[in-house]
Amino acid sequence: MQKKINIKNKRARFDYELIDTYTAGIVLSGTEIKSIRESKASISESFCEFNDKGELFVVNMQVDEYAHGTHYNHLPKAERKLLLNRGELKKLEKEVKNSGLTIIPLNLFLNDRGLAKLNIALAKGKKLYDKRETIKDRDNKRNLDRVKKSFNN
Repeated sequence: MQKKINIKNKRARFDYELIDTYTAGIVLSGTEIKSIRESKASISESFCEFNDKGELFVVNMQVDEYAHGTHYNHLPKAERKLLLNRGELKKLEKEVKNSGLTIIPLNLFLNDRGLAKLNIALAKGKKLYDKRETIKDRDNKRNLDRVKKSFNN
């Protein structure tokens, strides 16, 4: 039985307003998937972009080198190709080019067959006042929960 791997991008929901989400496969080499199975990956500073051929790549995703790898080991910050349907790729590319949105990874996980998948989102960057609003809402909710808990006891 394999353990669940779920590597999250915690700042994504704070820094961006998420519009639409997709699940994409990733093209990985042997040592990359072994490192991911050991939870030696980070997507906190990564983003996605299209190349000239219309293929989607995740950039700046950190996958640490595999400890038992030889000279076949991979580069830690290499660009990795994402696998989506052609229609999804066309829709995403059109949205990114026309409206200035960005594509960010939300979490990296292994599905039930052991394949690495990446949840990505079409997102719009938040302004500073939006972030302040998010913090204020979170604080108000926390205070309300405290009052409810003390009232019930």
